[in-house]
Amino acid sequence: MNSVILNFIVLLLLLPACSPGAASDPEIVSNTYQITKTVRHNGLSVDLVIDKPEQDELDVLIVFRGTVRNDSLIVQAAKNALDRFKNILERKDLLIVSVAYPEENLLFGDNIQHSEAALLWVRNSAAKELGIKLNRIFLAGHSQGGYLVTRLNTMHPTNGVVANAPGPLNLVFRCKLEERGQVSEEMECRALYNEYGSVFENPDAYYQRSLLNFTDGFKSNILFIQGLNDSPIQMYSWPLFKEQIENCANCSETIFKELDGYGHTALFNNREAIDEFNRFLSRKF
Repeated sequence: MNSVILNFIVLLLLLPACSPGAASDPEIVSNTYQITKTVRHNGLSVDLVIDKPEQDELDVLIVFRGTVRNDSLIVQAAKNALDRFKNILERKDLLIVSVAYPEENLLFGDNIQHSEAALLWVRNSAAKELGIKLNRIFLAGHSQGGYLVTRLNTMHPTNGVVANAPGPLNLVFRCKLEERGQVSEEMECRALYNEYGSVFENPDAYYQRSLLNFTDGFKSNILFIQGLNDSPIQMYSWPLFKEQIENCANCSETIFKELDGYGHTALFNNREAIDEFNRFLSRKF
């Protein structure tokens, strides 16, 4: 046999076999996997941590972590958030997608564009790229992640949204405290100050990015979970936030679960909250 042909045959035999459905992503090597994938939608890219169970027809839970401020930490933080939500899930038939949205060098709230890109990629492209069938889509977020899923619920319908301790609720109040030196300065208020000037002189610019400004027009049912022993800054505006939502005339169903004796991470620490979370994901909306 010609040596060139022989070498070609040997090379073919040495090549790894492709897993079914894996052609769209070289990292996917089995039917159950966890991968980190950069996706693009409408000119924006965002990293996602994707956890797939054994089934190939699934509902999806898209999760959004809390604040880390340093973009070198966001992928690991997304993995941690995925684990936290997965650990309280009763359902084992959910594709979990954790969004590593950026924070550095952005004004607070601007990463809603990256969060929207993640949601629209899941809705429009994930099934084809991952080689699976997707049905219902749920959103869940903690802290700043809760802020993002609440805002997304004013933009796009899904099959349900869960927001644990969403915030910041009131950047006007928070940034006034920082300007007065009553609390430590953080990246969010400093960036807004550099862009808009003092909150005392231009409060509207700060209010427009506060979650208090996004309390109507919810397109899907939403569950809010709030520990009543959260930080004083969060609890200062929580009653007003709740009141505005309860008075909303153009919202889908809103559910509040408030927990005495629990703080910012109530969803992950309280049995009642965990049960409410799982009931919500099992409802047929």
